[in-house]
Amino acid sequence: MSDKSEPISAEEAALLGELRVKIDDIDQQIGDLICARANCAVEVAHVKKRFSNITEPKFYRPEREAQVLRNAMARNKGPLSNEEFARLFREIMSACLALEAPVKVAYLGPEGTYTQQAALKHFGHSAQAVSLPAIDEVFREVASGAAHYGVVPVENSTEGVVTHTLDNFLGSSVKICGEVVLRIHHHLLVSDVTHVQNISRIYSHAQSLAQCRKWLDAHYPRAERIAVSSNAEAARRIKGEWNSAAIAGAMAADLYGLTSHAQNIEDQPDNSTRFLIIGAESVGASGEDKTSIVVSMKNEPGALHNLLEPFHQHGIDLTRVETRPSPTGAWNYVFFIDFAGHASEPVAKKVLEEVGRRASDLKILGSYPKGVL
Repeated sequence: MSDKSEPISAEEAALLGELRVKIDDIDQQIGDLICARANCAVEVAHVKKRFSNITEPKFYRPEREAQVLRNAMARNKGPLSNEEFARLFREIMSACLALEAPVKVAYLGPEGTYTQQAALKHFGHSAQAVSLPAIDEVFREVASGAAHYGVVPVENSTEGVVTHTLDNFLGSSVKICGEVVLRIHHHLLVSDVTHVQNISRIYSHAQSLAQCRKWLDAHYPRAERIAVSSNAEAARRIKGEWNSAAIAGAMAADLYGLTSHAQNIEDQPDNSTRFLIIGAESVGASGEDKTSIVVSMKNEPGALHNLLEPFHQHGIDLTRVETRPSPTGAWNYVFFIDFAGHASEPVAKKVLEEVGRRASDLKILGSYPKGVL
């Protein structure tokens, strides 16, 4: 068989030639506009530094970023999906922001985890992303000012809430500045030494093993399932084990040079994880926001009803209610509540005042833009 490409007709060559000239012209315009946007970002930095009375003015504004992405998607005429359109704009914004001041982001590591993927989805690849081994350390890094922002998981659509993240808010001063919802696709990864027909152990994080339980029962019922600290750690381990496989994402496969033996093996096709962006400062209203609070109530009959009643009376949509044991005493509980709207809005203000009067303690964790895809 010849390896030469099939010859094309003169008509096809002419049409392709015209399209390529058109693409080159469009590329020139795109390049010029990206450069113009970058120059505007540099000018923004100069203006902020000139008029700021602090040494390090705030360059990254979550509410402004969300508005820009929403506007970009509203202008999208296809054929690219809104998600892909937003991803392209995010990377342009990330590169431009790095010209003003690099954003340092701490995330629950190690490298190759879904949390790193969420950090890159939200901040783009021009951010300085630093992996840390524990959720507590991400909170401490942000609270100390060593990182501008942090990214931590808070809930999975299949396995529920990440309680350790919620508990950290009880004793921390950090604010919630944003959220990222990431569609989770698990792959069965193998290395170049894996004997695929003899896989007898499968490594992954405990939640990922749970999210793929039915698939594992059907395809590897006799394989030992070994829970490790992260999916990235699972991917790292199988490099030297001929009888092992790992459940992890595409990023871990690329990082450790592995092959995807089976793709999208999660039991629920809409499996997704929500991550929170934490920072030191409050965020202004973006027009489409959520607010998170934590409330301590007296241990008495009807406490939960009394807590939720003001939201119902004022027509505020509750998006999540979670209960956690209070650190202040046995059989006392705190309630983590998410609701639609910004705390600065008149109706939300009124509700929070009423809740504050009924509660023994109320803490606003933050108002922030709803996740953009």
